[in-house]
Amino acid sequence: MRRFFVWSALAALVGLLIAGGGYWAYWTYYARFQPVTVSRDQEAIQTLLDEAGWISAGGGGSPVYIVGYRDSAAMQRYEREEVPKLKAAGAEVRIILFARPDREGMQQSTAAERATVAELWLTRDWSLYERWTATPTASWTAAGIPAADDNLARSAVVSAGQKFALDLTGYLRNSGLQPQYPLILWRDQQGYLKACACTDPRSWVFIRDDLGAPDRIDADVPVELGIESETPADGTLAPLDYPDLPPIPEGETAPAEAGDSPSSPTANPPPPRRPTTPPAAPKAQRQDDTTFY
Repeated sequence: MRRFFVWSALAALVGLLIAGGGYWAYWTYYARFQPVTVSRDQEAIQTLLDEAGWISAGGGGSPVYIVGYRDSAAMQRYEREEVPKLKAAGAEVRIILFARPDREGMQQSTAAERATVAELWLTRDWSLYERWTATPTASWTAAGIPAADDNLARSAVVSAGQKFALDLTGYLRNSGLQPQYPLILWRDQQGYLKACACTDPRSWVFIRDDLGAPDRIDADVPVELGIESETPADGTLAPLDYPDLPPIPEGETAPAEAGDSPSSPTANPPPPRRPTTPPAAPKAQRQDDTTFY
């Protein structure tokens, strides 16, 4: 009986270890990358997204919101690798940028960044966003854009963007999401609002599945130059027309073909022409004597 209890305890311990290891693997490699279905404050979150100064290149499909800041490497990678796939599925990608506030007396944004964020919120100029993201951060001076630090109205816009990010992350925490940037928000096919702190690429597949986006997109089709093909519809190649050449004058030979040897003699060379009358002989002339000293 004692041996039975010992073996039963060992079996229970092994079962607990296996179950614990399975749950750890499930959480580590799958569950922690899943998006969160927003169960609270959905109306408040949707109002924030609608009223924010988002920018978009168009599309007209279901909106996908990407929230982040300019220097986020994870956000830049997501835009580069995933946004074309979402657009291929017909989604409209809307980007919301904010300038991070100071933290413990240290500035987390530059004056050029704050000026650009205020300009984007006010104008929603997609071409400005493209120029900004195509320029290295250290080289961007926001030339031609009004400063936000010395402008009360534009400073208020920058503060509004920071308050937007603070309120949004507070609402998402109520649904169990620990916010990290970029924050991706979208609605699935059933209309449920979902959110993802997509810093890890293993989270991206869940968004593609909800929106029906492909895992890969084909290579770009080469641009057609408007040159019509000479191949007929049946697939056969039409013969080329030779140009009309003038006749070769008598006594001249045609140029050698590409495959002929230039040194090969002609079959019947014409005889050389001789003059009919010989030229007159030169006449003798008397020249003056020359004396050398």
